[in-house]
Amino acid sequence: MDAIAHSPEDHRRREFGAFLRSRRERLSPDTAGIACGARRRTPGLRREEVAMIAGVGTTWYTWLEQGRDVRPSVEVLSALCQALRLDAAEQRHLFTLAGRQQPERRRIVQGKVEGPLLHMLESLVLQPAYVVGPRWDVLAWNDAAVAIFGDYGLLEGDARNIIHGVFTDPHRRHLLVDWEQLARATLAAFRAESAKYTGDPDFERLIELMMRSSPEFREWWPQRDVVHRLSGLKRLRHPIAGAMTFEHMSLSIDDGSDMRLIVYTPLAEQNSVAKLKKLLDDLPSERRSA
Repeated sequence: MDAIAHSPEDHRRREFGAFLRSRRERLSPDTAGIACGARRRTPGLRREEVAMIAGVGTTWYTWLEQGRDVRPSVEVLSALCQALRLDAAEQRHLFTLAGRQQPERRRIVQGKVEGPLLHMLESLVLQPAYVVGPRWDVLAWNDAAVAIFGDYGLLEGDARNIIHGVFTDPHRRHLLVDWEQLARATLAAFRAESAKYTGDPDFERLIELMMRSSPEFREWWPQRDVVHRLSGLKRLRHPIAGAMTFEHMSLSIDDGSDMRLIVYTPLAEQNSVAKLKKLLDDLPSERRSA
């Protein structure tokens, strides 16, 4: 007899159930705050105990572990995450297996740029690059970024924010040949990526500041344009090197921090590579990144 064919959805539900069971069996009664009397024949919590902690029916929870066609809500999944003491990576995995979008946190938590990411940043010798946080504040940068965009170390607070720089910094406006086109696209990408933080005090404070500081921002922000762009070309008019062309790419840091690595690669066009090398050779030691 031929084996029964299972759809991808069947496999996903079975994997979802197996993951629930593995986390349940890993969690001890003591850790879950359950008094444990007689010795148990199997490790971990019982199904009815997880159901009780999560506030769902035992039969229904059993169906979830069995991979049946039941669809837990976002609220139930969140309750299961708490009941099973799942960490951030495990929570994302559970929501992915359930085919649900995990609720986004509403408060900006500024990520820390760790050693491996800093080492990668420094290794990009001929590629200007920097790391931004969820509000697009520049957290770290390399020497090539200093040579092209200026020394972020001389900026403080909101002045080190990408949106703030694009719309209020005269140097940045002159640097970008297609300033209006790029500013509109940057603003639309910023709105799309930061929607999950709507209502966050730091985010709202930045918006209020920009509304007061930039007439273009004040005009374009209410239009609510959104765009999702990962790459593109930027033509620059550097005050020392002159015309340069870069290809830029935005890369997500997959640690739940919403940090991004922004990399600019100089193109052969307009002799951009040689010009960048010359700028780096002439960069004063005191302006090099830490």
